[in-house]
Amino acid sequence: MTRTPIIAGNWKMNLLREDVSAYAEALADAGPPGAQVDVVLFPTPVYLELAAAAMPDWAAVGAQDVHAEDGGAYTGDVAAAQILDAGASWALAGHSERRQYHGESNDDVARKARRALDTGLIPVICVGETLEQRQRDETEAILDAQLGAALEVLAAADGAGIGAVVAYEPVWAIGTGLSASPEIAAAVHGHLRRRLNRHQAGLGDSTRILYGGSVNADNCRDLIGRSDIDGFLIGGASLDPASFLRIIRLSTGSAGGS
Repeated sequence: MTRTPIIAGNWKMNLLREDVSAYAEALADAGPPGAQVDVVLFPTPVYLELAAAAMPDWAAVGAQDVHAEDGGAYTGDVAAAQILDAGASWALAGHSERRQYHGESNDDVARKARRALDTGLIPVICVGETLEQRQRDETEAILDAQLGAALEVLAAADGAGIGAVVAYEPVWAIGTGLSASPEIAAAVHGHLRRRLNRHQAGLGDSTRILYGGSVNADNCRDLIGRSDIDGFLIGGASLDPASFLRIIRLSTGSAGGS
């Protein structure tokens, strides 16, 4: 089954208004990739509407987080309907920094993903293990628990969760300069795909699974060359549009990527 690759950039708490506008201009000047690929950028929420309006039509915009409820007294949070209304079409759920710094549980993440899906957003469900968990040989158990919680909640949604994206982000490789080897990343992606297929026949074959862990222009081709890796959720290397564009071109084999 052919799965359209995704190259996504998570800006986290970086860039200002003028940076967003300059970034969009750089992408527009570069033109669309010469290959089929979904390009998505996740700006800080205060610039979500600006980014959605400024980006060329081949670059989608998503929210870095989404609340599990559809509205109400949740100061500082953003509802899925508001994200959609701002012009975004994607939403991260359960990024490792949300789990670590905001105490989000597997159930919290599952409910957020379901709310995003029900509202018409494409949820990107983030899973990943810490260095300590990997050293204790707990990687598969941790990922199964994280993904399993989301699958249970998504099962009742239209399409039984088809349309959601999974992102594997080894916590030990985020912002550290370390990256899982292509062999390690491919093995984990293969495990996640099998787990999805066990939940529902064909779900693993159709679900796009991204790698996120210090992806850059030096390692992106080796990583995406593995059959179970469908693209990237990029952090630091996505903050500069030239760097991000280079990764897109290298990953898709489009013109200018050599």
